[in-house]
Amino acid sequence: MRRQTSAAADRYPAAAFLSLIIGLTLSMTSLAAATTAARGVFQSGPDFIAECFASQPSEKKTLWLTDELRQQVSKILGHPIAGLRVRYHQNGSKTAWILEEIGKEMPITIGVMVDNHTIQQVKILAYRESRGGEVRYPAYTRQYQGASLKPDLSLSQSIDGITGATLSVWAVNKVAALALYFDGVVTQQRTDA
Repeated sequence: MRRQTSAAADRYPAAAFLSLIIGLTLSMTSLAAATTAARGVFQSGPDFIAECFASQPSEKKTLWLTDELRQQVSKILGHPIAGLRVRYHQNGSKTAWILEEIGKEMPITIGVMVDNHTIQQVKILAYRESRGGEVRYPAYTRQYQGASLKPDLSLSQSIDGITGATLSVWAVNKVAALALYFDGVVTQQRTDA
């Protein structure tokens, strides 16, 4: 059998070469498709806000980042936060946040809805990394429902990781904790007023 294949390849070297090229092309195409499937914009910010407040209107608000807030945010993120303010939407005890955090190299845009100091929903709105896009699936993001913030600024429940998406998982964890922290700050500000 080996001899026949070798003889055929000797008689038709162009056909053997063409077969090899086609096989490599198909392999590369499927690899590229899998890589680009992780990337994309899955929902716009306004659509996420509309989904969070479908039954009642929300008010667009601003949280100004004081030096004290920046110190706490640095503890949560592990790095300083950019910007002077964070915008959010609120209706009663419910807040919705659209925040970004770097996965490995690119920012991941994440929507987080918080009600009564617990996460109701986490949604990946835009994913720009070439790997780790599994964090966008509801099977993963459902783990955050019911999570609250512990005094050490970590999540109250354990979140299962995803092999090959460790940095993306860490980014989503940080954003979830940050949204809970911000929610606590605006709740305290409202109580103080």
